[in-house]
Amino acid sequence: MEKKKVRIVLDAMGGDFALQSNIAGGISALKETNNRFHIIFVGKENEIKNELKHLKVKDGNFSILNADEVLSMEDSPTDVIKSKKNSSISIGVNCQKENNAEAFVSAGNTGAVMTAGALFLGKIDGVNRPTIGAFIPTEKGFSFLIDAGANVDCKTHHLMEFAIMGSIYTSEMLNVKRPKIGLLNVGEENTKGNEVAIETNKLFSNSDLNFIGNIEGGDVLRGIVDVIVCDGFIGNILLKFGESIPSFFKFKFKEVAQKNFSKKILIGSLKNTFKQMFKSLDHEEYGGTPLLGVNGVVIIGHGSSSPKAIKNMILKAEDIINKKIVEKIASAIKPSK
Repeated sequence: MEKKKVRIVLDAMGGDFALQSNIAGGISALKETNNRFHIIFVGKENEIKNELKHLKVKDGNFSILNADEVLSMEDSPTDVIKSKKNSSISIGVNCQKENNAEAFVSAGNTGAVMTAGALFLGKIDGVNRPTIGAFIPTEKGFSFLIDAGANVDCKTHHLMEFAIMGSIYTSEMLNVKRPKIGLLNVGEENTKGNEVAIETNKLFSNSDLNFIGNIEGGDVLRGIVDVIVCDGFIGNILLKFGESIPSFFKFKFKEVAQKNFSKKILIGSLKNTFKQMFKSLDHEEYGGTPLLGVNGVVIIGHGSSSPKAIKNMILKAEDIINKKIVEKIASAIKPSK
């Protein structure tokens, strides 16, 4: 008996370059995997059909789910359940809720996707706050930053949940048996930081986590831990700062080259080296960030996602499904009493 294909809902209307990037990315994912899964394009049906026609795509392992409304980046996240119930995000997440798909992928309004994921899919029992995380490059490979922007104000037990979910996710995605956990703080000593940081250090130290202690900002890129735990306020600032590094260096290289012809030749000869170096900092390579802690698979992409980024988001969703990460988090988080 043939194994049932994984079904992934792709928000065709989300992001700065919808519909073009989303449709092209979805078709690219299907072609690259020889139609290994089924994609459900959700959005304005006629516009999706026109884009497929423009790309000269006549058939494939995909279908279309109509959604008449679009949530823009300027809309409030709560509009997903209030004024725009027929948006591609609302209908797309509900498609998974109704067991007609195993994952939802979107480069649209981040807050709306998180709201829809938490409300429609529901939180895993024992999870107080779903969270998002992102892999960041380090000297030794990658570290998983969690929270990366979902929760700007956190209490100790929230950070504990993040650490558990981050540990499971990193273990499965990077094949690390017992991920090392670090708490991002203003000092290595366990007495440093605000009240939440001090209490969290105590909680982590007395847990089953492979907690190595506090780490400082200067430790982040050294790769001394596999999971970096912090609240979303700090995490998002750190993530956005990291994303700005490639464009900054490209600007400086160009500035230097314009001032000195010999250096322009040298920099030109190192172009491929620089390109390879910056590749590890490119958010398009990582396929978006997962919304962890909900009863389903939700991948949130950058608003400026290209077809390549969309493709990688879809591949990441499939990987999370196959590795049963949601189920493993559910078994690890202690249900609330």
